[in-house]
Amino acid sequence: MIPHLITSSSDPVLELEQRILEAQPAIERWFRLEWMEHTPPFYSSVDLRNAGFKLAPVDTNLFPGGFNNLSPDMMPLAVQAAMAAIEKICPEAKNLLVIPENHTRNTFYLENVATLMRIFRQAGLNVRLGSLDESVTEPLHLKLPSGGELLVEPLVRNKLRLGLKDFDPCTILLNNDLSGGIPPILQGLHEQYLLPPLHAGWAVRRKSNHFHAYDDVAKKFANSSASIRGCSTRISPNAARSISTNATVRTVWPRQWTACWPKCAKNTRSTASRKNPSPSSRPTPAPTAWG
Repeated sequence: MIPHLITSSSDPVLELEQRILEAQPAIERWFRLEWMEHTPPFYSSVDLRNAGFKLAPVDTNLFPGGFNNLSPDMMPLAVQAAMAAIEKICPEAKNLLVIPENHTRNTFYLENVATLMRIFRQAGLNVRLGSLDESVTEPLHLKLPSGGELLVEPLVRNKLRLGLKDFDPCTILLNNDLSGGIPPILQGLHEQYLLPPLHAGWAVRRKSNHFHAYDDVAKKFANSSASIRGCSTRISPNAARSISTNATVRTVWPRQWTACWPKCAKNTRSTASRKNPSPSSRPTPAPTAWG
C-alpha cells in the first residue's frame, strides 16, 4: 500500500510504513468489508503530500489522469481490473464512449487518454472519443508526442441516448471533471450508464465536504484496526494545512493491486480502475469516496 516516495523519509514515516505492512492482512480485510457496504468509484486517484516525516492525502480525483505513467508491468492488471469493472455494470457491453477534458492541446493529457482507451480496448471494448466542446463539429485528428493519433468526434444526442455518428455506446465514461457545470447534453440519460455519475463533478462536489467525510473514515479505520494498535499516528486532513508542498505524489489504492504496488508504480504517479456498482441502480455518494 505504500508507494516508493522520492522525498527522503525520516523515522516517523518509516515506522508508520512498517506498521502498515505488518498489519496488511487486517487492513485488507477492513477495506474488503467496507466495499461491501459502500460503493467505491469506478476509478479514482489520490494526491499525497510527503514532508519526509509525515504523509497526508490532500485530494481525491474522481476523473483521474496519468494513465500514461503506468509501468508496463501494470498494464495487464489494469486490463484485468477494467474487465471486472465493466462486467459488473454491463456484462454484454460492446461499445464504450469516453468523454475527455476540452483542453485537447495538452499533449501529456492526450497521452493519458490514449492509454486509457488502450486499456479498455484490450478489455474487449470498442472505444471512441466524444467531445463536449461545441466548437468540435467535425472529426478532429490529434497528433500524440509518442507518434500516435487520437480521433475526437462531436457528440450526438438522440432523445434519451448519447453517442457519436453511427456509434451507440452501452456505457459513457467521463474523464472530464465538469468544473464548468453540467452541460444539458449529459442530463436525462436514463438508458445508458454514465460513469462517474453527474453528482461526482466539481459543479456539485465540495472539497470541504470531502475532508469532513475523510476525517470520519480515518477515525473509523484507526479505531477498527486492532492489529495496528500501538501506532499513535492520527491520519487527519488537518495535516495538509501544515505539510510541505515540495513533494507531491499521485497514486491510487485499488484493492486488487495492493500487493503489486512497488513494481507497478512508474515515477510516483499511478492511476487505475476501481470496482463499479451493480447495474441495477445508480450509486449513492458514500462517505468513503464521494465528498
